[in-house]
Amino acid sequence: MFRNQYDNDITVWSPQGRIHQIEYAMEAVKLGSVTIALKSKHYAVVAAMKRSSSKLIKSQHKIMEIDEHVACAMSGLLADGQQLAKFMRTECLDSKWSFDTPLAIERLARTVANKSQRYTQTYGRRPYGVGLLVIGYDDLGPHVFQTCPSANYYECEAMAIGSRSQSARTYLERNLDAFKTCTLEELITYAMHALSNSLANDQEMTKENVELGFLGKDTSFRKLTDVEIEAYLQNVETKKPSRNVQDADQQRATDDPAAAEESAQGEEGSMQ
Repeated sequence: MFRNQYDNDITVWSPQGRIHQIEYAMEAVKLGSVTIALKSKHYAVVAAMKRSSSKLIKSQHKIMEIDEHVACAMSGLLADGQQLAKFMRTECLDSKWSFDTPLAIERLARTVANKSQRYTQTYGRRPYGVGLLVIGYDDLGPHVFQTCPSANYYECEAMAIGSRSQSARTYLERNLDAFKTCTLEELITYAMHALSNSLANDQEMTKENVELGFLGKDTSFRKLTDVEIEAYLQNVETKKPSRNVQDADQQRATDDPAAAEESAQGEEGSMQ
């Protein structure tokens, strides 16, 4: 049996118990540029790498403010993400109008998941091809939620989604214990380092392709300006060397171990 016999519609199951169109939507999230969210005791930060298909086209924004106390970043099909962001804004406005109180972050994430779930069992529709990282602050403190095209949602301490996000998740896991007591500046620095760990060869972090926002206790959501982002980038390794340079270094170390050892000693001396 061929796989394409069972991926013509969202309501068709394969004999293995899989819905292939949902899996295709999950793959669309993995192909998007990397997006990161993390939180401390009082703050939550979200960061994303923007991608442009041409030098003539300005990059689209990947971080969107939903309300003063909540924002989201997306990876995947941005048009789908913008529709979900519009839906979340409506939910937040309804909560303020009906109850005169900000919408709880967990309830908002659950509502988005319920909306996504309807598109996974309706004939003639397709799942949303976007993953969201939702950050917010309510009476329970800061929150980070991840939503998926499969309609699952998870509360996280830190998370990274998108292309090459595994390297960023590994960095976040190694430093997870340090996040709880971080100041806002330290948390932003951790987010920048996590982004730098996900860079492809010859890719560079600049103020044009990095987007970052934060919120917290007594702090409404705000995005960093280009000047602020550039200041944080000065303390981060913003460029990964090309594969050719790495291969040349490895080959030189293999051909001349003594020279490689002297070079390493020289680097250690300069760092002291």
